[in-house]
Amino acid sequence: MKHLALLLTLCTTLAAQAAGPAPRDRIEHGRYLVNTSGCADCHTPLRMGPRGPEPDDARSFAGHPEGLAMPPVPTLPVGPWLVISSATNTAWAGPWGVSFTANLTPDPETGLGRWSEQDFVQTLRTGRHLGRGRPLLPPMPAAYGQMTDADLMAMFAYLKTLPPLRNRVPAPLPPATR
Repeated sequence: MKHLALLLTLCTTLAAQAAGPAPRDRIEHGRYLVNTSGCADCHTPLRMGPRGPEPDDARSFAGHPEGLAMPPVPTLPVGPWLVISSATNTAWAGPWGVSFTANLTPDPETGLGRWSEQDFVQTLRTGRHLGRGRPLLPPMPAAYGQMTDADLMAMFAYLKTLPPLRNRVPAPLPPATR
C-alpha cells in the first residue's frame, strides 16, 4: 500500500510538472528555431510600409487575416508558372486549390491554444492537421517533419508564450473546376 501511495504521488507530481510552463532554455531554443526557420515569413501577414511589404508586427504569427476576403484566383498563363500569392503572403493558390496560413498564436478559439504538444509534433511529423486530419498544403515545407521531437516541442513551447491573437483563418479551398 505504501508503494502504491508513493507511485500515485510521483505520477501526480510528474503530471503537474508536465502541465506547467516549459523551462526557459527550452523556450529560448524554440524562439531560435521559429525565428531561423522562417515561420513568420508566412504566418505573419505583410503590410505595405514606406519601403514596400513589411511584417505586420501587431499580427505576428496570426496567419491569414480573418477580415481579408480574397477575390477569385487569377488564371496563370500557360508555362512554368505554378503559384500565386496574396500581397499579405498568407494566401497561396495553385493546383491544390487555395491555402491560408494558420494562426500559430495560443488563442484557444482560433489558434494553437487548445492544441497539445503531441498535436503540434504530429501535425508537422505527418503533414496532416492535428496529425490525422486534412493535409497541410503548400507552401508549408515538409522539412519541419524532419526536425527532432525535442526541436518541435521547443518550437511549440515558444509559440505558447506569444500573445494570443483572435484570428479565424478560412478553411482551404479546393481546386477550381474548369
